[in-house]
Amino acid sequence: MTELPRYAYVVLADRIAADITSGKLPVGAALPGERAMTDIYSVSIGTVRRAVRELRERGLVATLPAKGTFVVAAPAPPAE
Repeated sequence: MTELPRYAYVVLADRIAADITSGKLPVGAALPGERAMTDIYSVSIGTVRRAVRELRERGLVATLPAKGTFVVAAPAPPAE
């Protein structure tokens, strides 16, 4: 069976989560601004906003109004 296609925001959220796991974005680091992420990842601002919401729901980032979005935790390793 082939793998189902994934939404662009999930792909982006997974990519940012991988950067957090690898240490490229350590705990306490600020994510780039929404407009900057549209250029960095070549996606729409709606995709960026959904991806950041997904990361918040995963407990990886927190957004402070007028301050930015910051890494608060690394993803848990997969269960074996």
